[in-house]
Amino acid sequence: MIASRHSGVRAKHRGTLVLVEGCALQFIGLAVLVAAVACAMTPSATSLSVVLVAFGYGQGLVMAPLSSAVLSTVKPANAGSASGMYGTTAQIANASGVAAIGAVFFGVEAAYAARLALFIAASLFALAIVTSAAFLSWMRRVSA
Repeated sequence: MIASRHSGVRAKHRGTLVLVEGCALQFIGLAVLVAAVACAMTPSATSLSVVLVAFGYGQGLVMAPLSSAVLSTVKPANAGSASGMYGTTAQIANASGVAAIGAVFFGVEAAYAARLALFIAASLFALAIVTSAAFLSWMRRVSA
């Protein structure tokens, strides 16, 4: 909620660059999470919560202004339909992403170990974040 409020102000000054910055913060948070799990057999709740707060802040920087960026080129007459399509697509994409990464995690965990499953699932998630950031950067160059 805090990041959502900050992202609106930042988006006014930095445009869609705030989305790329949010992706970068998510990536850093995910990398630190994996490093914490790799370095400590059982990371403390405090260290995990600090890392997850950083990741969540990045998520807030992305999700709040994303709908504005996506819907900014829609004609006012089509705003309702476009908003509905965006909401539906976002929900399907989120559910599909959770299902895919969850399936990989539990498949690897069943065959090998939970730690390896975490590293592989986090790697796939990081790849999705990097791909999103690259697409957002491309979108900024095309619209400029």
